[in-house]
Amino acid sequence: MPEYLMNPKTSTNAFIFIIWIVTLLISQLPDIFFRELTGSIPCWLFWSKVGLIGGLLLISLFWKPLRALWLYFAVLLSVYLVEWGVDRAYHALHYTTWFANASPFLQTMLAVQLPRTTMGIAIALIALALMGSFGRFFFVKGKLDAPAQPIPLVLTRPPAWNILGPAITGAMCLGLLVFGFVFGQPPALQAIQDVLPLLPFVLIFAASNAFGEEMIYRAPWLGALEGPLGPAQALLMTAVYFGIGHFYGVPYGVLGVVMAVIPGWLMGKAMLETRGFFWPWFIHIWMDVVVFCFIAFGSVTPGG
Repeated sequence: MPEYLMNPKTSTNAFIFIIWIVTLLISQLPDIFFRELTGSIPCWLFWSKVGLIGGLLLISLFWKPLRALWLYFAVLLSVYLVEWGVDRAYHALHYTTWFANASPFLQTMLAVQLPRTTMGIAIALIALALMGSFGRFFFVKGKLDAPAQPIPLVLTRPPAWNILGPAITGAMCLGLLVFGFVFGQPPALQAIQDVLPLLPFVLIFAASNAFGEEMIYRAPWLGALEGPLGPAQALLMTAVYFGIGHFYGVPYGVLGVVMAVIPGWLMGKAMLETRGFFWPWFIHIWMDVVVFCFIAFGSVTPGG
């Protein structure tokens, strides 16, 4: 069995179970339940998550059974506080007025991408301070032609990543194209022509979104979890968290979660096996290009 599919000997089932429960509690899962059942998210929920993470970080510094996870809790706390701080700062600046005269597509994208890119940069800097090097959380190019380990139920002898990376990119983009045409409204010819001038912006936003999400959802997480939990559990945990975070994305709902977990797992696998950022970022960019094009067409809408 490949090394990345094995759990470390030091991780007990109880230990892994507890970390899974904590991760699900601080994910968007409680927010989804409240929003779907009551129509709103209570204001105390965010700070209860911050309190839980902060408490666990404090405990992990003094209690030996949790000491291996102090870095994970520090990364989590950083993500949540950076998200809160960036959101407050941008809203205080009334940043949406900066591009009020732009097209609806640019308004939508800029409103999301400016804070997300800022978050990604801030988290990368904090991760560097916590871990000591960019390579420790995979923020390096990596070995682009690294050998690829088997993909369960799909490939028993996959090619190296310089072949598998583009193949996964094409397969994921094709799946999104099928989704867009089957479940969205097929774009009219005029809509396609109107979007052509926006393609440079689509590429820029896709690159920035991919960078931001890889930092927020994956790279520092894998760097913090691979040691104490083992690559297999770290990979699955980040993929599930990434998927849950896309419940209100494109596509919407449980389907969106499933369709995010699968590429999330594959992108994490690429990051672990190449020990770098390039292939997950590349795959993520082109998937976002497809999604953002459909948003520009008006064929699909984030959040349903």
